Amino acid sequence: MRVGAGQFMDPSPERLRYISQLGCEDILLNMYQYDDPDYEHMPDDERMPLEGDGEWSAENLRRLRERVESEGLRLNAIENVPVSFYEDIMLNGPDREEQLAKMKRTIRNMGEAGIPIFGYHWAPAGVWRTGHEETRGGARVSAFDADQLDLDELTHGREYTEAELWENYEYWVDELLPVAEEAGVKMCLHPSDPPMERLGGVPQLFRNFENFRRAMNYRETEYHGLELCLGCWSEMGEPLDEVIRYFGERDEIFYVHFRDVSGTVPKFSEDFVDMGNYDEYAILKLLDEVGFSGMMIPDHTPHLEGDSDWEHRGRAFTVGYLRGMLRAMRAESETDD
Repeated sequence: MRVGAGQFMDPSPERLRYISQLGCEDILLNMYQYDDPDYEHMPDDERMPLEGDGEWSAENLRRLRERVESEGLRLNAIENVPVSFYEDIMLNGPDREEQLAKMKRTIRNMGEAGIPIFGYHWAPAGVWRTGHEETRGGARVSAFDADQLDLDELTHGREYTEAELWENYEYWVDELLPVAEEAGVKMCLHPSDPPMERLGGVPQLFRNFENFRRAMNYRETEYHGLELCLGCWSEMGEPLDEVIRYFGERDEIFYVHFRDVSGTVPKFSEDFVDMGNYDEYAILKLLDEVGFSGMMIPDHTPHLEGDSDWEHRGRAFTVGYLRGMLRAMRAESETDD
């Protein structure tokens, strides 16, 4: 196991050096906003034109990886391409086949560029929060309270059924997974956030243990697994030890978002990693026990005094806490031996 950093799109030299100074070895880039053909954060700010309508070419991606490597880090994953890349795939819209072709080219380009992991979600309604609250010392965190929302207000024009979403999801897997296998790119599924039964008339498929088991059992492969977002699983109130044992023993945990919340759906708030619902050290030891050996990153973190939009201070706290727990766990293991 090793600690990385993510949840940003701009791999500027200053940010990469900061991440390296924290002791991280890996990063992931969360690219959910940029579907403009001129992606402004490509290497050397040259605004290299992308292939087609908002696609990232293999050359764009290779140079992005090399920019990261030039600061002594690894680009371990790209997470959350823009929803516009595959919204019609999720909802069987008129541009589904065109978007599928684009996603296949994107996956092939990632493989050619040497980027090994693609993280994705299956939640057309996106991430929902209702505001902010304060936690330890007045640090600000995001919160969700279903009572403050009209959950029946449609976000995509009509009600969708669970059966429709499953049919669309399995079609996506059937079409995209063989391409990912051929390209050598692992696909990682993120939970719905918040894991409500439905939002805006759209089912949140990946809201519970049962539905994740169904997704992972759909096709047997080494190239489809979980980006284990501990915060989302904590929001569900599912038994985390059973979840980690089940997917970890099947080698289906590819990387981890290490965060926690206080409370569960329909009402919860983000929190510090040493607060919240679960025992963070016990979870780390369990991940080690089941053989997880990938990257862990801070996910959403509290906004500390004097913090930036990226919560660089909150992330530094979490990175240091994770590195300290790893060191303690390894020292404990050596003592036991």
